[in-house]
Amino acid sequence: MATPTPHPSQRPHLAAVVEDHFYAAAGWLLRRAGWHPRLETYRGYGTPDQVRVLARVLLSRPRPAAPDLEAIRAGRRGFRHFLTVPVPHRRVRLRVGSHTSVVTSDRAGYIDVELPTGVPLPAGWQSAVLTVLDEPDPWEAEASIRVLDEHTRFGVISDMDDTTMVTAVPRPLLAAWNTFVRHSSGRRAVPGMPELYRTLQRAHPEDGFFYLSTGAWNTANTLRAFLSRHDYPRGPLLLTDWGPTLTGWFRSGPAHKEASLEHLMSWFPHVRWLLIGDDGQHDPQIYAKAVDRRPDRVHAVAIRQLTGGQQVLAGNIPDGGTPDADLEVRPVPTVYGRDGAELTRRLATVPGVLDG
Repeated sequence: MATPTPHPSQRPHLAAVVEDHFYAAAGWLLRRAGWHPRLETYRGYGTPDQVRVLARVLLSRPRPAAPDLEAIRAGRRGFRHFLTVPVPHRRVRLRVGSHTSVVTSDRAGYIDVELPTGVPLPAGWQSAVLTVLDEPDPWEAEASIRVLDEHTRFGVISDMDDTTMVTAVPRPLLAAWNTFVRHSSGRRAVPGMPELYRTLQRAHPEDGFFYLSTGAWNTANTLRAFLSRHDYPRGPLLLTDWGPTLTGWFRSGPAHKEASLEHLMSWFPHVRWLLIGDDGQHDPQIYAKAVDRRPDRVHAVAIRQLTGGQQVLAGNIPDGGTPDADLEVRPVPTVYGRDGAELTRRLATVPGVLDG
């Protein structure tokens, strides 16, 4: 999703060809068994005049409507979220504001489109209506869209893994257990982080929260349920597809984050962002690049520090220095803390973050 289309003369990567053939065979068998296309929608975002709509077309077995199907899917063990068969190249009608378009899902079933709204949408949460076409019983679903207008001056872009939730991503085996085996309801919040985010929301009631992760779109329901269960502010998830691309075996996680940051900053030039992440992977470097590119768009940076043991397991060698020394050379305020409580205390010293 959101991966640039290669030049038409470029030959697709072997992994993508194998994946496409596998899903084509699986889809043929499931359609013969009575399965039908359904829509899984994700939270999008936009301005009053243009929005980005995110969804995926998947095959689903026929079943009676459940009272809370999303909650049921969110409660599954991790690996079950990856047992999906996409429907590629399926036409979907999309209505937002006064504008109606027919779009087509990509090779992995994703819909990621930017559309005009026709009439200006008010700020806040709006919705787009999507309908799968060319089916006897078309599936219809709504996709929520967070609209920020020119009056929004402050926003939050947050990492997910080991920033909002304890996932131990630096420890590969435990990360795999958390992702594929552990029950999604067992995820724990990083201490003090939900309280910090709610404090930010109270200080900036009209701001936008965006959650940026290298996690797969298959886990979107789990992550939404986690954020809701711990009372994090509602906001769009910006995830990625773990499958092969037309150019390689895997997508680049840092490249996904860098592109997402640049996209948000270009869409909302009137917003200054608080960037929140952790130092277990690449967040400090990614955020530093964003600051170098657009220092006028970043209000502050907050980094949750992992312990020394976690840093070693992540492949980092602690040098014994103090990260706060970087504050003298950074063009924007940068604070560090072990948890949400410490970050809250340090952000309180940065004007305009917690005091509105």
